[in-house]
Amino acid sequence: MVRGRLTADDGQETEAALVIRALELPELAQARTVAAYVSVGSEPGTRALLDALHARGVRVLLPALMADNDLDWGAYDGPGSLVRVQHRGKMALLEPAGERLGPDAVLSADAVLLPGLAVDARGMRLGRGGGSYDRVLARLERAGADPALVVLLYDSEVVDRVPEEPHDRPVHAVVTPSGVRRFRRRP
Repeated sequence: MVRGRLTADDGQETEAALVIRALELPELAQARTVAAYVSVGSEPGTRALLDALHARGVRVLLPALMADNDLDWGAYDGPGSLVRVQHRGKMALLEPAGERLGPDAVLSADAVLLPGLAVDARGMRLGRGGGSYDRVLARLERAGADPALVVLLYDSEVVDRVPEEPHDRPVHAVVTPSGVRRFRRRP
């Protein structure tokens, strides 16, 4: 299924299935803090998952895009805690309305949900090309933090191989509407 051909019903069904599958992951079920994101456009929906995590008492951190494409973080306190931010030359994003916690706030996360366009059989993620999450992953690595790295995708976006750059890091799991695929953690 190609993202551009999805109907609103497809999106709602996918989002409902993703919530069920994602909440079955022990890494999310046991997490105290999850760094996540608000889906945009035809990305697999994350809003229901954000609400479910928040309702469970999980501290949910959401990104705020900075001018240099790095990410600051803020707490998600429910649907009313988001503001629409139009970034110069980019699409509008829903970001946390409250206090900014700094780029290092992600270091406290037990799990990080990453956006992507595809994941391959090795767990390599194809991002959207802005480099924001590459910076997040590098920050985690430099700090010695080892949260679970999880990507939410449509079934058709789990592929044999994606292009890889030297700085790319594999994820630990991909959640799709039909299930979870795990990748072996590398030492």
